[in-house]
Amino acid sequence: MQERLNKIYNFFNKELWQMDTAPMPLLQRYGIGLFRVSYVLIHELATGMLNLRAMSLVYTTLLSLVPLIAVSFSVLKGFGVHNQVEPLLQNFVAPLGPNGIEIVDKILLFVENMKVGVLGAVGLALLLYTVISLIQKIESAFNYVWHTEGKRSLARRFSDYLSVIMIGPVLVFSAIGITASIMNHSIMQTIVAIEPFGSLIIFLSKMVPYLFVIAAFTFIYMFVPNTRVQFKSALVGAVVGGILWQTSGVIFASFMAGSTKYAAIYSGFAILILFMIWLYLSWLILLFGAHVAYLHQHPDQIRPERKRMELSAYHREYLVLTLMSLIASHYYRDEPRWTSESLAEHLAIPHDILFELLDLLTQSNLIVETNDTPPTYVPAHDPASLTLDSILALIHHYGEQNYLLKEQALQHSPVQQLFKEMDGSFKTSLAGKTLKDLIE
Repeated sequence: MQERLNKIYNFFNKELWQMDTAPMPLLQRYGIGLFRVSYVLIHELATGMLNLRAMSLVYTTLLSLVPLIAVSFSVLKGFGVHNQVEPLLQNFVAPLGPNGIEIVDKILLFVENMKVGVLGAVGLALLLYTVISLIQKIESAFNYVWHTEGKRSLARRFSDYLSVIMIGPVLVFSAIGITASIMNHSIMQTIVAIEPFGSLIIFLSKMVPYLFVIAAFTFIYMFVPNTRVQFKSALVGAVVGGILWQTSGVIFASFMAGSTKYAAIYSGFAILILFMIWLYLSWLILLFGAHVAYLHQHPDQIRPERKRMELSAYHREYLVLTLMSLIASHYYRDEPRWTSESLAEHLAIPHDILFELLDLLTQSNLIVETNDTPPTYVPAHDPASLTLDSILALIHHYGEQNYLLKEQALQHSPVQQLFKEMDGSFKTSLAGKTLKDLIE
């Protein structure tokens, strides 16, 4: 039995990932690929941070839901479509059954009772802060999925978040209104009466909820992470996430039908608990779809464990000089500046490693991140005045202030003498060469 268990363990942790699928038949190749992806996704759900991120978003959502709806309600009121907020919320909480209607009524009652004049300047600021904190938390969760450590600048945060809060609801309700108008148009009614178009249109109308959810998920996957997400990858993740969300809604509704025992145990708290469970499932599915999109765009990350690639000292120095050379070269020759996405594609390195190196260069005052959209990178100094030995010296000593050693550990005389000789040889070999010499 132990021998069989060892074989199973070795297969899932070694053999499955070492197979060369290139010479295999197409069906077998895709089967192994699908099995690898499924293993990674299940492993991420079981041991990863997606569960904790989803739980964190549930708390933030409960805190920010009323202010968010209040702000959206105010914007939609100017367009005369604010009455459509209630049907949309009821559609979201439909799996909760009659309890969902009660929750929506309570939320809308809270929104109606919120008066800006009564809140005052401080209350209004706190209102907007809770809304922005929700969006920041969502962005942080998606950045984790996409291995992105870079943060938007303050100006980009203000413009992007404001767009989501102000323009997002208008676009959603405009799409819903246009769809309803098209379906009720006389020409569409005439087409419905003609077979087989009528049956096809009825089938497509039943698919509209799925299509709306997939479109919304695609939009979120493309624009929320602080990195460039390909449309195809976002769509793949949205299809998986959208189908899971709609299907889980049906399952959860059937679960709610038999939840009388929970009502008997928790009494009035049962509605809140079930609402929190549904919020958790919704966020978990959204993050799960984002992880599918990430693996589709970065198939090299389909690995048994979410391990961060570590760089040796040699590779760190090599990539630092490469990045400095590329950034300075484009700036010096007045060519299009590099973005983090273009650098990652050009060097074929994971985004988390790239952001670590870019952050290192930024903190060392060797490069500067611009306020462009997306941000680009330029040298912080004239390439002709920046010597290569000074760049490498900054890299050698970066982070020493965080790991201070006692003098006793640095007073071994033979090693001190050796390092002095190495530093001397190092400076002699570079002989004052500058970054400009490297790019020329």
